[in-house]
Amino acid sequence: MESNLKFIETWEVAQFKAQQGVEKLEVKQNPHTGKVFFVYGFETGPCSRKVETGQLTDPVVSQVCNAETGELFMMLHQRGEGGAPTLAVF
Repeated sequence: MESNLKFIETWEVAQFKAQQGVEKLEVKQNPHTGKVFFVYGFETGPCSRKVETGQLTDPVVSQVCNAETGELFMMLHQRGEGGAPTLAVF
């Protein structure tokens, strides 16, 4: 994960879908660049490398800010990636 990313808020996938009013998230790969991204409704967002390598076992979606550019976007990633590690889930 890039160290210049600031994680603003994180949602469980079901929470994120309900909030966005979408039925599904689709993970796709650009055939020209090989980049992996996810689609929710008419929007897209990047995925972490764990999605690309098939290691995504506990997916969440976070609103992320690029500290260098100020750009805000949604990212699909493994719980605990990019922020404080998860010690327990209840």
